[in-house]
Amino acid sequence: MPLSEQEQRLLEEMERSLYHNDADFVATVGKRRGRPNYTLLVLGILTVVAGVAILIGGVALRQPLIGVVGFVVMFAGVLIAIRPSRVPVEESADRRASRAAKSAKPGLMDRLNDRWDRRQDGHDI
Repeated sequence: MPLSEQEQRLLEEMERSLYHNDADFVATVGKRRGRPNYTLLVLGILTVVAGVAILIGGVALRQPLIGVVGFVVMFAGVLIAIRPSRVPVEESADRRASRAAKSAKPGLMDRLNDRWDRRQDGHDI
């Protein structure tokens, strides 16, 4: 459900206030990580599964060294899976066009909200 114009304005005002009042927080949290790299995610998950298998095998064979190697493989798999992507996020042309179309022509709910606001202000339609 898209936001109404009033909600969009309120959200933009809150963002401006956040940028103005807490720039350090925005700089720390607002960094874009990029698009998720699904290849690394799948590779990491498979590595974790292999590590679990090695760990269970080490426990079953009562070989602590094999269990430690399994744990290290699991840890490496998690690091691979959560590794940040280097591919930047770019907004597609379709998405930009649909957002421009939405902002150019208000929807039914936007028109109804505008009519309601005018009535509340004392202006009859």
